[in-house]
Amino acid sequence: MKRWVLLGLLGGAVACSSGSDPDPQGPEEEVCPGTEEVSVPRTGLSQGSAAALNQDEGERVLITYRSNVSASALARADVFTAKARQLGARVQRRFARIDAVAASVSPAAKAALAADPDVLSVEPDRVVRALGMSSLPPGFLLAGTPNTHGSAGEYTDGLKMVRAPQVWDADGDGNLDVGAPSGSGIRVCVVDSGWDDRHPELQAAYVGGKDFIDGDDEPLDQKVTNGVVEWGGGHGTHTAATIAAQLGAGGHVRPGDDPDGVAGVAPTVELLVARVLDTGGNGLTSDVISALEWCRENKANIVSLSLGSAERSTAEQTAFQEAFDAGVLSVAATGNQGVLGVSYPAAYSSVVAVGAVDFGGQWAPFSQYGDEVALVGPGVSVLSATIVGKAPYGDVKVAGASYVTEPLEFTQIGTYTGKLVYCGLAESVSDCGEGATCEGFVALVDRGNIYFQDKARNAIRAGAKAVIIGNNDPTDGTGNFTLTDPADYWVPTTSVSMDSASLLKQRVGQDVTIEVAGLDYLRESGTSMATPHVAGVAALTWSACPKLTNAQIRAILQETASHPGARDQKTGFGVVRADGAVARAKELCQTP
Repeated sequence: MKRWVLLGLLGGAVACSSGSDPDPQGPEEEVCPGTEEVSVPRTGLSQGSAAALNQDEGERVLITYRSNVSASALARADVFTAKARQLGARVQRRFARIDAVAASVSPAAKAALAADPDVLSVEPDRVVRALGMSSLPPGFLLAGTPNTHGSAGEYTDGLKMVRAPQVWDADGDGNLDVGAPSGSGIRVCVVDSGWDDRHPELQAAYVGGKDFIDGDDEPLDQKVTNGVVEWGGGHGTHTAATIAAQLGAGGHVRPGDDPDGVAGVAPTVELLVARVLDTGGNGLTSDVISALEWCRENKANIVSLSLGSAERSTAEQTAFQEAFDAGVLSVAATGNQGVLGVSYPAAYSSVVAVGAVDFGGQWAPFSQYGDEVALVGPGVSVLSATIVGKAPYGDVKVAGASYVTEPLEFTQIGTYTGKLVYCGLAESVSDCGEGATCEGFVALVDRGNIYFQDKARNAIRAGAKAVIIGNNDPTDGTGNFTLTDPADYWVPTTSVSMDSASLLKQRVGQDVTIEVAGLDYLRESGTSMATPHVAGVAALTWSACPKLTNAQIRAILQETASHPGARDQKTGFGVVRADGAVARAKELCQTP
């Protein structure tokens, strides 16, 4: 998360709020031609997505009925829908399998429903948050031909930790071994924020999707406002690629990384994508239930959910139990608050609850824990795909030396070489003194006192074509900062550590090169990242013996994890192990 507060010089902090904006009025300053109108919008933060999800009149609720009507599920759904409407509910969605409807209700209608003896429960349609061929519906695709050749350099630390390459690339040559289980014939449905259909890692695996946010069949992680496309954070792309990224299908990688990108745990699996989270990472329980039903209808064997809520939902619990009884294996994240108590749906007995560990196998302090935790996977600094060009990479070079740097959120992509000019705190255009020219320069700016966006604006108006922010906190490294709002006038802007800033001040007047590039891969942390590792290993295991049941697959994963038989609240049965799970599945497959 990029910082929305501006820390002052080590001793204090200045909070960023509409009431604390520095007064932009003051003496007129000379600015470079063409930058007179460069300014930052003074708008407040937009309302959270959770509020936007409840724009309908009345409260959004889930109404579950008692199954006391002797009729088919669809016929019961008609009866219950009619009963809800008679009591004033505005029904938006119905769930025939679990005798429930999603609706908006007034306080009076809610009270009337609660008093109805046929109603089992009336509960909030609560917000969930982010913590992958037969009878194909119209518009669906046949899976592309999976790539079987790549490079062992694609094998991430997470992939190695769960021992997936030992299953499908025993000799480590970067190619899939002929006949080895790699996910083929197994369909995984990723219920998340959607995906980026441009990313080469996922295109061959994708077989279809559904967008429950926009109500169409294109589950793209984006929103379109007045024709302007804004991509989301890539959460769903990241989790899907952890499962299904292709060998040899690399995008734009960080210099020095393998050009083929990354490989998924089950690289030949078939991927379904159900979008239930908006670009802010929020969604509704009713959409999760709908997505679960859609995954089932489209032959998903495994459902991976890197999302959750702190509150139990009767309707949701029933939906996951019904899916498990029908043969679906659901895998979900425990949550990232680091407290006792597992998020839902992970906490339901019908769902495999997944916590996180680091690459050393140690429990991640953010990982929620409890008796429900079944398994853990790598969830700290996990490398996977993200929105194309969305992961910024920065490089600062001067006099043959490179400096570790972190691009600011909303920075312009590009490369610029120019004289390094010290602009102090850049509280005004005139702070960029000697050496500043409208022909261009690189501004070195100290952190402190005013917004980063205002510092960048002042430097740009003085003629800067690139900006370096020097951190003032020795414990904070390069920092993780933002320009607050996207704008087409920003220039490549990046931050360096306090020590690097001191060294750069000794280079003032010399030529410096700043490069800010957009990469297609990102390291992220959370139980969200651990969950698809487990889902991927489940797919590998099932592909080794498709006749096994979901209950058997779950048991195998638990029996072959890093400490089977010694379950604890933080790590369950331990780190999931693909090689042991697949070997056990093959043994069972030989049993009549």
